[in-house]
Amino acid sequence: MAEKFKNLFVKDTSDTLLYTSKKSIVGKLRIPARDRIQHSTKLQNQFTQAWKDACTISNTRKAVSLPTKEGIYLEFKSSPEHDLITKRLEDHKKGIKLLNVKKEKIEDIEFNCATVFIPSSKESHFIKKFQEYGEKNTRKGNPKHDELVRSIEDIKLAILESFWQDKKEWMPGDSPLWCEIWLRTNEIETESETETEKSFKKIANLLNIKLQKDILKFPERMVFLGLATNKQLKELIESCEYIAEFRKASETPYFFMNIENREQVEWINNLLDRITVDKNSKVAICILDTGVNNGHPLLQNILEDVDCQACKKDWGYNDHHKHGTLMAGLAAYGDLQNLLENSQKVNILQKLESIKILPPTNNNDPNLYGCITRQCVSRAEINKPERKRIICMAITTNKCEEGRPSSWSAAIDSITSGYFDNQKRLFIISAGNVNSGWENYPESNILYPIEDPGQSWNAITVGACTKKILLSDENLKDYKPIAQSENLSPFSPTSILWEKKWPIKPDIILEGGNIAKDNTNLCLDCDDLSLLSTYYKPTDRHFGIICGTSASTAQAAWMAAQIQANYPDAWPETIRALLIHSAEWTDSMKNLFLKNPTKKLKTEYQHLLKICGYGIPKIDKALWCAKNSVNLVIQEELRPYEKKDNRGRTRDMNIHELPWPNDTLLNLGETNVIMRITLSYFIEPSPGERGWKDRYRYPSYLLRFDVNKSTETRETFIRRINAAAEDHEENEDSTTSSTSSSNSSNRWLIGTQGRDLGSIHSDIWEGTAAELAVCNLIGIYPKTGWWKERLNLQKYNNKIRYSLIVSITTPLENVDIYTPIINKIKVSIPVAIKHKAKPI
Repeated sequence: MAEKFKNLFVKDTSDTLLYTSKKSIVGKLRIPARDRIQHSTKLQNQFTQAWKDACTISNTRKAVSLPTKEGIYLEFKSSPEHDLITKRLEDHKKGIKLLNVKKEKIEDIEFNCATVFIPSSKESHFIKKFQEYGEKNTRKGNPKHDELVRSIEDIKLAILESFWQDKKEWMPGDSPLWCEIWLRTNEIETESETETEKSFKKIANLLNIKLQKDILKFPERMVFLGLATNKQLKELIESCEYIAEFRKASETPYFFMNIENREQVEWINNLLDRITVDKNSKVAICILDTGVNNGHPLLQNILEDVDCQACKKDWGYNDHHKHGTLMAGLAAYGDLQNLLENSQKVNILQKLESIKILPPTNNNDPNLYGCITRQCVSRAEINKPERKRIICMAITTNKCEEGRPSSWSAAIDSITSGYFDNQKRLFIISAGNVNSGWENYPESNILYPIEDPGQSWNAITVGACTKKILLSDENLKDYKPIAQSENLSPFSPTSILWEKKWPIKPDIILEGGNIAKDNTNLCLDCDDLSLLSTYYKPTDRHFGIICGTSASTAQAAWMAAQIQANYPDAWPETIRALLIHSAEWTDSMKNLFLKNPTKKLKTEYQHLLKICGYGIPKIDKALWCAKNSVNLVIQEELRPYEKKDNRGRTRDMNIHELPWPNDTLLNLGETNVIMRITLSYFIEPSPGERGWKDRYRYPSYLLRFDVNKSTETRETFIRRINAAAEDHEENEDSTTSSTSSSNSSNRWLIGTQGRDLGSIHSDIWEGTAAELAVCNLIGIYPKTGWWKERLNLQKYNNKIRYSLIVSITTPLENVDIYTPIINKIKVSIPVAIKHKAKPI
């Protein structure tokens, strides 16, 4: 067996340089030509009429003592298939607020729409703009406010549909339905009740709208859950000036499993004799599920009574539907069946925690699952604040059709980023499950999108693969497994249908079982093609069966715990990066999903990413180096922005000079080598349907990496980074990347268009050792986020942190690149030159 060495955590590799990218090159706007006078008059008339109608409605309501707002909601609409200049519809100083932006289709013709709140005393703001457009010119001779006014086709009073952000058929009718009510707010959030909250609750009470007590808070937004009819939502629009949007409330489904009816007590005793539990471990996997029954003999020494809790005490702590205990078995042991079938010693390096996130019945009032998730995490942290925990959740809800953030996924981004308490957290969640249409595999996977909250930017979203193809059950002799070994599981959803601007999900895939199919296309899940785990009623039987992305998620949490236990100082961002960095696609996946596997076309690998993520993570590869394969780990900070001349602008970039084994690589000459780079960081979310462009971007900041070419000096490399930044300065509508960047080189497998999405970026460089010998500079630089654009939130001076993983691998096992590197660097942890105690 080859020797294994610790990953190299290196410090002091970077120089921080002032960096300011120039103004972005924005794609050409689609704005129609107008008859200037005619269009000016039309918009003035429409605005005046809408304002008059709003005043009439307000006066009528006041006459009968109904609540009314101090201002009006207007909807601005573009011409068909043209742009709407939404950011110029807002004026913070005058209290004019852009509430939401959405696309509307009428008979396959698309319009852009924006809903805006205008205070009662500010009606002249838009009238003046329309008048000046018709009568005045700029110094360059163009009509004033030309692009804004020409982009507006129609203005009307906003109605309920203007605020509704989900499918129209999901809107409530005469019967009340639970809805998410999103409010705008400029107040600094505190633990105490804000004026916006007080005002809204008073109005909701007058309108007999039942509210759940929990509230989600984000930058400039807060979310309530309200039980309301169509009429009550319309009344709310007329009564309250803080409404931003409405959405359908999520309904969390229960994931039921058929459990194998066998008991193997002797397996348990045999395994218990081989287990050593680290009772002093500070690492924990916190399972948010249906509860865990820790009376199971395989769990009782890993999950203490004090670590079993519930979101609400009256739910009880026990597992009421077996799913949580099944998750616990895999989170504790990884591949439990493999351990039962062999005689190796087993070291348990982590503890388990159980927080019951679902009530014992589904008849309770719905909740904002973001609030519940936050409360559950808080309970675990209050109970054992000293622990480094991996949060594991395999509860999902509705399909995420477009990839846009929800209140739940945004809450997870908020929790992981430490938005409220500056404490970063690692969250591992399931992608949801494809539960029908298996006979059409893999098309059924491609057409079934990741489920909410799997679109979270910061969480590791886990899909499923499978190696399970053996059917031993005599009753299944006419069946065959649907998926081939080492390929995508029939359970695993994808992000193929998502809009291009959203992160690629899943991040990784792990064993989730297979489906059997007969010659009539009858499909079923079965014991043979599922995973063995711990059953929630050990008095009945000790083993149960689990499959789908729940099983994958529990195993990913186990992997993360092994990394955290071996590297106590590793950040959550680092553990996330190591998991993804160690992932690989199998040949089976490439042959199924790549049209030309040997050509390594970037577009095809970008397609593969949306189906299989980065592939299957390898725990040994994440944990250890070898003589011919080295992982360098960098944990660093950066100040991305600053305020200057009353504007936000980018500030710093880091240039990392890595301790390359130059002489060894040069001696290898034309030998093929591989370098992989993974950059991981957590963004702070700013959800709300306002277009996610310009100042309304969802992420607080973005980072990018670049590597020097073999022909570049340090100075020319730095100049090129700045030049490349000009070409793709966060223009989300652009589909082109900088051709001058080395990241666009054919040496990269995925390329910038595929990897520069979300908040983790990983790519593989392949070339000769001689070329790589001089490519030891990596630049980390910021791109635009809402910290830079929204100065009123005062985040522009904040520092951020990131993790950077760089690995070099040569296929020649007798080549030592580890020792030359170790001789060049000052590592931040002791280097254990041979790993002795192998974790499970």
